[in-house]
Amino acid sequence: MDINPEQFSNYASRFINILIDYSPKLISAFLILFVGLYAIRLINRIIRKIMVKRNLDPTLTKFLADILLWALRILLFVSFISKLGIETSSFVAILGAMGLAVGLSLQGSLSNFAGGMLIIVFKPFKVGDTIEAQGVIATVLEIQIFVTKMLTGNNQTVFVPNGALSNGTIINYSMQGERRADLTFSVSYDSDIKKAKEVLLDVLNKNPKVLKNPAAEVFVKNLSAASVDFAVRPWAKNANYGAVFSETLENCKIALDEAGIDTQPYTIQK
Repeated sequence: MDINPEQFSNYASRFINILIDYSPKLISAFLILFVGLYAIRLINRIIRKIMVKRNLDPTLTKFLADILLWALRILLFVSFISKLGIETSSFVAILGAMGLAVGLSLQGSLSNFAGGMLIIVFKPFKVGDTIEAQGVIATVLEIQIFVTKMLTGNNQTVFVPNGALSNGTIINYSMQGERRADLTFSVSYDSDIKKAKEVLLDVLNKNPKVLKNPAAEVFVKNLSAASVDFAVRPWAKNANYGAVFSETLENCKIALDEAGIDTQPYTIQK
């Protein structure tokens, strides 16, 4: 096909005129884009430093900084295309419709997200704490945005949704640093009650893992139909709780047997 030089010259002239007319918008749009990207990085860095100085949880710091980063990027993109002369109202409407559709399809995930935010902000527990929640007793390994990762005593990894976790009862065994073991020993009515109490207290006092303050307690808890029930309550550091619990059971039983005190076969523990 033959190209008419005059027609080509007209097209070129029109293209150059359009480019000249449009160049201020193009230059200003890209100037906004480059300056905006630099400003966003600077703002994100400053916000992170502020949150770190205020000792915010690292998970929350990263999450909030990422949300701020993407929100500023979206605003910058809208400003960029608006400066180019592209209509943004329809674009914003599309984004809103997409956000609504995603929100409706991810209601459960949003509930877990909100639960994760509540856990991170109000801190009912932290990484390393041993907690009981949703029928699980385990040590917290990681608090994520949607789930909390925990490790049970038999080395099983459990992921609990944050929505259910934040709305349920949480027992934090590590928050106070000390924990009391509540045990019950039952002896027959024929036994010397005062002697039995002395034997039980002596076992607790001889265990170096049992704390002196708060002091351990031994007292008659109940007079049942077939036995006198003693409450045995030693205190221990969280790290020693398991050892104190098991050692108290074993040593009290041995000491009562050696003292000739008849323990009932249905000795119970709580």
